[in-house]
Amino acid sequence: MEKVFFIGINGIGMSGLAKIMAKNGFEVSGSDQVKKDVSIELESLGVKIYYEHNKKNVVGIDLVVRSSAIKKSNVEYKYALDNNIKVIKSGELLAQLFNKKSGIAVAGTHGKTTTTSMLGAVMLSLDPTIVVGGILPEINSNACCGSGEFLIAEADESDNSFLYLFPDYSIITNIEADHLENHGSFENIKKSFFQFYEQTKKITLLNIDCLESKLLLG
Repeated sequence: MEKVFFIGINGIGMSGLAKIMAKNGFEVSGSDQVKKDVSIELESLGVKIYYEHNKKNVVGIDLVVRSSAIKKSNVEYKYALDNNIKVIKSGELLAQLFNKKSGIAVAGTHGKTTTTSMLGAVMLSLDPTIVVGGILPEINSNACCGSGEFLIAEADESDNSFLYLFPDYSIITNIEADHLENHGSFENIKKSFFQFYEQTKKITLLNIDCLESKLLLG
């Protein structure tokens, strides 16, 4: 059984992925600073959580997952790199799960969580896998591991991790100048959204009230 460790496991995206991995039979553990409601839910699934960052936490681990907020100065991250333990970003793990299913990705500067939640709620009868950046009341969680063909996910443009995704279907709510510390310019953001649009295999729903979204149509 592969052992997967999440650095910063309480994060809304990280905890959702940890739940799905645990329900898929992986031995999941992770670390964070304090216990939260998501920690309690994860522990009920058999996930071991350490409430401090310590290199001993990742001894014997096969795969380390980190969010983009985790820097190389983190002792667990540094130990993993120094000891040839594979480290990937949370967006890469999401893509590994997402690209095996019929993926529906929701992208946009604003409204991703709300739109993903509404989509997940109306599609629950199809038993999808859902990963959303908030608590969806219909499942009382930020993630569920369904047996249906669809995986519905919030697609994060902040660090371009949404470009790991190759959706069958996508939604782009809007495009604005945000996260310039990562992208450098609004033009780069628009190029990333265009690439995401191009990577969608079947249908993209665009908000044509947003000029920049509408311009993706050419």
